[in-house]
Amino acid sequence: MNDLAMHFKHLRRVFVWELPVRVYHWINALAIVVLCVTGFIIGNPPGIMFGGEAHESYWFGTVRFLHFASAYIFLFNFLFRLYWGFVGNKYANWKNFIPTNRRFFKEMWEVLKIDILQIKSGEHLSVGHNALAGFIYFLTFIAFAVQCITGFGLYAAMSHSLIARMFVWVSPFLGGDFALRRWHHAAMWFFILFAMVHVYLVFYHDYVEGRGEISSMGGGWKFIEEEVFEEQNSKTSA
Repeated sequence: MNDLAMHFKHLRRVFVWELPVRVYHWINALAIVVLCVTGFIIGNPPGIMFGGEAHESYWFGTVRFLHFASAYIFLFNFLFRLYWGFVGNKYANWKNFIPTNRRFFKEMWEVLKIDILQIKSGEHLSVGHNALAGFIYFLTFIAFAVQCITGFGLYAAMSHSLIARMFVWVSPFLGGDFALRRWHHAAMWFFILFAMVHVYLVFYHDYVEGRGEISSMGGGWKFIEEEVFEEQNSKTSA
């Protein structure tokens, strides 16, 4: 009990995730769920027999509307996150996602040893995103862009909106609508696999590190060891 009290006495409550980052995260999660579910239905619609009037069975039109509306929300939410990477705090900054020095790659290897190889070569703790998570999010942002481009490229053939018409070049560039749908479908599976790994690692790190990883995306606060917090501050100010 004394050891436990000594451990928690050195924790500092640090505000990491700003409200815009947290709102972006949950809007993005909800939009992806809606897009994946409705995308599956649109790509392989079930044959439902219905004996009533056609206007009484407009469920597929509702599915399409939800997909297109979620796509717009997804796009503008993504653009906002790119903007916040330049104006947000140091934990939201774009530099956390793109490898810019050798220390970034070294930290990625340390995280891989702990998360994948389960090698206890020394506990690695970061205040915000660790280097590996940041790099994976960078790849995810690229997948976001691919999904937006291919999705609105498909939508351009059936819409006269200004945003949709900006993507009329996508289908000819990728060789037609069939190839475009293949790219769009493949990117969807990337999101599904990413979500599974992401949720697992959030719970894993919350259990291993015990610093409020899960609750931080609700309230924004983490509990960081004093020495880790001071070390991270010295690195960012150097």
